[in-house]
Amino acid sequence: MSRGGEGGPSGPSPGRRGGAAAPAAGAVPEAPLRFWDRYQDPRRAEADWDRGAAELAARHPLREQDPRPDLPGIRARTRRLLRWKALRYLVAHDERRVLQRYVFRHPLRHGWGLIRSYLRRRRYLREGDFWLLGVSGQAELERLLARPDTRFVVGFSYCHKPFECPSGRFSDACRADPGHPVCRQCFIGKCVNALDAERGKPLFIPTVHYIGEQVLALQSDGHPGPTVFMITACELTLEMFADWGNMTDIVCAGVRLDGVICNTMRAFEASERGIKPGLTMVREQTARRMLELIRLHRLADDAG
Repeated sequence: MSRGGEGGPSGPSPGRRGGAAAPAAGAVPEAPLRFWDRYQDPRRAEADWDRGAAELAARHPLREQDPRPDLPGIRARTRRLLRWKALRYLVAHDERRVLQRYVFRHPLRHGWGLIRSYLRRRRYLREGDFWLLGVSGQAELERLLARPDTRFVVGFSYCHKPFECPSGRFSDACRADPGHPVCRQCFIGKCVNALDAERGKPLFIPTVHYIGEQVLALQSDGHPGPTVFMITACELTLEMFADWGNMTDIVCAGVRLDGVICNTMRAFEASERGIKPGLTMVREQTARRMLELIRLHRLADDAG
């Protein structure tokens, strides 16, 4: 898994929010300062982050998945009737009534969206480890992220957190503290600190119902510009719920996880209860691409 690094940066240039004065009484507070906000050059921020991560990894290495398993994305038996399994699971385990509060409020729109996705020959465009929904390819995704009015929501499956996560693994919390030896080595912490604090939103996903509720709420909150999602998940989850993403007209890059993934319904359902003894990760080239997209979105704000 791609790693991060140490405490404070060496000689950063002040970022666009780094030297801001405290807001006046009654003013809307600024978004919290993140590691990348201290720099004018995001590549320098990443280099300093990585340098510190390497130093911490030498002194306080995180526990890794060893050996790294080579598992099929979905077991052949599990693939059978996968859409039906997804529907049954969502309905049977909808404890917060997400379907009732969001989907059933607009039955014609969402029903037609789901049927339309079921009838498609290709529900998504796959490019490497990326499942693209709502766009024609990476070029269109990049054009949306380059708009200064685009909100970028980046979600991470909890099984992607390190074993030592100070916020706990089966949780929707994340400290992403650059000074913490675990957060600084964690790829999730690195992404959160690289994400634009005002136009980006990180999510930490314990269950599919949690991310479903978040997506539906964000899709209907009246944001004036596009909302683009990038969400890490096992291949089984990406396949099971692609139709539901199409139902909401989501623009999303689903990112396939590697490592100790859920590739059977039994493993998936155990994971949804917090039973996940292994680690997942993204491959190095996939991690680089995720950071490129985050950097593109951040630079759009600077250009605007």
